[in-house]
Amino acid sequence: MAYADQKMSSGKVVAIIIVALIHAALGYAFITGLATNFVKKANEQLDVFDVEPPPPPPPPEEPPPPPPDQPNLPPPPTQVVTPPPIVQTTSPVMMNTTPVIPPSPPPIAPPAPPAPPAPPAPPRVSQAAGLRGNPGQFFGPDAYPPAAQRAEAQGRVVASLTVGTDGRVSDCVVTTSSGNSDLDSTTCRIAKSRVRFTPAKDEAGNPISSKYTLPVRWVLPQN
Repeated sequence: MAYADQKMSSGKVVAIIIVALIHAALGYAFITGLATNFVKKANEQLDVFDVEPPPPPPPPEEPPPPPPDQPNLPPPPTQVVTPPPIVQTTSPVMMNTTPVIPPSPPPIAPPAPPAPPAPPAPPRVSQAAGLRGNPGQFFGPDAYPPAAQRAEAQGRVVASLTVGTDGRVSDCVVTTSSGNSDLDSTTCRIAKSRVRFTPAKDEAGNPISSKYTLPVRWVLPQN
């Protein structure tokens, strides 16, 4: 009985192995067939075909002509786009807030006083002033100034005298100098103190003030 069971078990194992090989062969054949069909179908789908180029675009439509009853208008002006202004940011400037005091205006000069009225015209002299006596006696050696004598100065002096209505000399001006101040001053001093005149007269015979020219020559006294 044991031998029969052992023999029977060996046959089952062989049968199982044969069945497994048959299934493996069938599976391989099945897988190989499917792969072949898949490759064929893929090759059929990858067949090359010609691609036609796209048709050219249609030409642009021409603008319609203007109506005959309207004149040809100029093209619209080209709009100029002004760029935005460039704003430059600078540092703040420090302002001097000290008030500026304007200079005071110069003082207004007072108006000039009116000119004095013109002096009346001098009366017309009908008779000139005349000397009383010889004036040379007043300018002799005794009247010679000592300082001019020590300096040995001599010369001619011409003086313009103003003779008043009383015949006295009221003013004396040296018009020609001798070159020595002592001789010039002595001439006017003597003329005012000693020389006398008959006053000048106008057309009505009234005494008037007048001018008189007095020349004096100073000569050093002889020792």
